[in-house]
This record gives sequence, C-alpha cells and structure tokens, in this order.
Amino acid sequence: MKNEATGLKRIVSAFGFSMQGLKACYRSEAAFRQEVWLSVVLIPLAFFLAESAVDRVLLIMPVFLVLIVEILNSAIESVVDRIGDEYHVLSGVAKDMGSAAVWLSLMLLIAIWLIILI
Repeated sequence: MKNEATGLKRIVSAFGFSMQGLKACYRSEAAFRQEVWLSVVLIPLAFFLAESAVDRVLLIMPVFLVLIVEILNSAIESVVDRIGDEYHVLSGVAKDMGSAAVWLSLMLLIAIWLIILI
C-alpha cells in the first residue's frame, strides 16, 4: 500500500499540485490566458460598478466559473489527446462538450453582468 501524506502535509501537497495545474493551463492554453486577463479587468470593475456586496459577489462568481470550466475543458482535451492522435467520434464529442461548457459559462457571465448593470 502506498504511503500517502495526511493532514497539513496533504493540504500543502494538494496546493502545490493545484498551482502546477494553473501554471500548465496558463502556459499551454491561449483561451485560459485570455480569460485570466479578462478576470484581471472584470474583478476590479465589479468592485467599482456594483452597488452592494451581493452584486459584487454575483458579478465575480461567474468570472471564476469561466476559469474553472476552462481548466476542466483543457483537462478533457489533454486526456483525449493523450489517448491518441487518430480521430474517434467520441473524442470529438468529448472535446465539443467541453467547449460547449465553456461557451455556456461565458454566456452566463454576460447575462449576469447585463442583468445586474442594466
């Protein structure tokens, strides 16, 4: 049986793996980089434009959701690409579904920002 870290050591290890994942996604995915820079603009803008703390939270949450969904989409694409280069209909479907999830999260972001700010 594998000797796994527990307690604080496990939390520190998990944090390190998470940072590696963020760095890898930022380096390899142009869409993620664009969304990170969009979040650098939108999050401070939410503090400036929102009239209440609830509005700020509602504006900021979908920004993080887009980043989260993009990371998951990138992970799906990496796993599919790892399996092989040959075309398979299920690989295409998996990648298309990940892309659709990103698109839906972006549409949610736009809708929430429009509803709150208009």
